[in-house]
Amino acid sequence: MKHYISQAPKKYSDFAKEFNFELLRPYYDTESREVMERIAQYDSYHKAMAYLWPEMTKEAMIEKALNTKSPCEFQTSYMRDAIWKIVNSTSTGLTWSGLENLDRNSAYLYIANHRDILLDSAILQIILDREEFETSEITFGSNLMDNGFITDFGRMNRMFTVKREGNVKELYDISRQLSAYIRHVIMDKNTSVWIAQRNGRTKDGNDITQTGLLKMLNLSGDNDFEKSFSELNIVPLTISFEYEPCDSLKVQELYLSSLHTKYVKAQGEDLNSILAGIKQPKGKIHVAFGKPIKEELAGIAQANNENEKIKLLVAHIDKCIYENYKLNAVNYIAYDLLNTTTIFENNYTQTEKESFLNYIGQKTKAMTGESEVLKILFLTMYANPVVNKLK
Repeated sequence: MKHYISQAPKKYSDFAKEFNFELLRPYYDTESREVMERIAQYDSYHKAMAYLWPEMTKEAMIEKALNTKSPCEFQTSYMRDAIWKIVNSTSTGLTWSGLENLDRNSAYLYIANHRDILLDSAILQIILDREEFETSEITFGSNLMDNGFITDFGRMNRMFTVKREGNVKELYDISRQLSAYIRHVIMDKNTSVWIAQRNGRTKDGNDITQTGLLKMLNLSGDNDFEKSFSELNIVPLTISFEYEPCDSLKVQELYLSSLHTKYVKAQGEDLNSILAGIKQPKGKIHVAFGKPIKEELAGIAQANNENEKIKLLVAHIDKCIYENYKLNAVNYIAYDLLNTTTIFENNYTQTEKESFLNYIGQKTKAMTGESEVLKILFLTMYANPVVNKLK
C-alpha cells in the first residue's frame, strides 16, 4: 500500500509552475494540529460526533480530534469509521467490482457519476482503504465552502476547491488552474483524484458527463490529445444506490423547475442534503471501477477536430458508467410502470412492486405539487438507469 504524505512536492511539472495552489489544495500534515484544534471547537463537529457515536463524551470527542495527525489519518481512521458506520446502519450492504483492473502503485482520475454530495466520494475512500489502495484527493465545490467547519473538514479530508463563480475570463483562468492542479496531483504526487462527471448531483437518474469537464482537463495538456488524456489515467466510476439519496428533495427541485421558475436554493439547503443523504435508508449500494481508458484514446484521437474528440471520449465514459450501473428491482419496476409495459416483470415480484408504489406514495404525500406529476418524476428518476443500460 502506498503511504501518502500530505506535503508540498519538491518540484512541480512545467504545466503547474505558473499556478499558485495555496487557496485550492488540501491541508498539509504540518497544518493538521492547528486545524484539528479548530475543528474540536465547532458545534457542528460535536453534533456530528454525537449522531455517529452517542456514547462518546465531549472530552473524548476533543481528544479524538487532537490525536489526528494528518489528512491521510483523517481519511483512513476518522472518516473510514464514520462512513462504514453510516453504510452499515442505512444500507443493506455495500459491494464493489473492477479493482482487479487497477494497479495499487498507479494514480488514477476517477470520473464518477454523482448521486450524493458526501457519500459518493466517501464510499470510494473506504473501499480503496479496505483493498489497500491509497485513498484519493477529492473535488469540493466552492458553493459548499463556509470558511468554517465545512471548509476545515473538507480540506482535512483531502478535498480541494472547485471554484464555480466568476465572469468569462475568471472562469477560464479558474479552469486552467484546476486542470493544472489535477494533472499535478496525478503526475507529480502520484495520487489519485475523484471528480464528478458534472456540476452538481444527477437529479433525474440520467448520468451524463459534461463536455466542459473534459475540455477543462485538456487545458493543462499539450497539443497531443492522446498523450494529454493518457497521462490522466481516467477510470470511469459508477456508484449505484438501490434507493436514490435525497430522492424526494431532487424530485421537488425538478418539479419546481418544471414550472419554469428559476430554482433558488434556500439557506443551508446543501447542508440539509448532506444530512439527508447520510440518514436516509439506501438499500443496496454498489461501486464499479471501469477499466482505465488507454487503448481507446488512439482511435478517438483520429477524429477531425478537438470538439469531436471530446464528444467521443464523453460518449465512451458514459457508456462505461451505463454498462456498470447495477440495476435493482425498483429500477425495473419504475421502467415498466412509466412505459406501461411488463417486459421486465421477471426481474421483480408483485410484492416488490406494491412496496415501491407505496414508497413513492408516502414520499409524494409530503411534497408540494400535483401528485401525478411528482409520481412521474419519481418513476423517471428510477427508470433512467434502465433506459441508459438499454442504449
